[in-house]
Amino acid sequence: MNPKLAIVGAKGRMGQHLCRLAESEGWGVGAALDQGDDIKAGLSGIDAVIEFSFHTATVPLAQCAADLGLPVVIGTTGHCADDLLAIRECAKKIPVVLAPNFSVGVNTLFWLTKKTAEILGSDFDLEIIEMHHNLKKDAPSGTAKRLAEILCDVRHLQYQKDVMHGREGLVGERQKTEIGMHALRGGDVVGEHTVVYAIGGERVELTHKASSRETFARGALRAAKWLLDKQPGLYDMQNVLGLTT
Repeated sequence: MNPKLAIVGAKGRMGQHLCRLAESEGWGVGAALDQGDDIKAGLSGIDAVIEFSFHTATVPLAQCAADLGLPVVIGTTGHCADDLLAIRECAKKIPVVLAPNFSVGVNTLFWLTKKTAEILGSDFDLEIIEMHHNLKKDAPSGTAKRLAEILCDVRHLQYQKDVMHGREGLVGERQKTEIGMHALRGGDVVGEHTVVYAIGGERVELTHKASSRETFARGALRAAKWLLDKQPGLYDMQNVLGLTT
């Protein structure tokens, strides 16, 4: 018998893809939950949970799953620092995959972003450009933020201090420690991310473009299956894909 999955945010774009693809990926959908549903009751008899909803719903869901001993995949972005701390507390009781993007290609981009920054060194200027559909509520995207965090780690910078979100007016010359962040919104773009490394005379660009949400749904289902035999802890998609330990 296939393990049973609860999908939270089932009426959303990602939730609909998850419901449609779950069976082909070896799951049974035991519960398709959304705003207003009784989450605790919906998790009865479930083997794992995937959440793509809204950031305010994540912590209550994770706490409920922790009480029930259920592994959770969290694909929602836009969490504040307190939310992340609460998720970490839940991960002491259950295995949790928290990732800004479940695409295999994007997670390869994360790895390449780190390696490229290490190879090129600190002389290259760093810029991040992301574009999404006109209905996306948060900016920058969770994926773009993760790219900036990776660059900050390599350069020993601080996200809050050194990431510049757009530019307007007389901002002065670009600082060497600055990482530019630019969020574009329009049409039905599923997701595009580019990391730019620029120096006098040359420029390197790493780009990933997603044309279908199915790639994210399949990645999330893969992460849920990976969690089934894992110990409590906070994991990301890099762990699922074996790109890091």
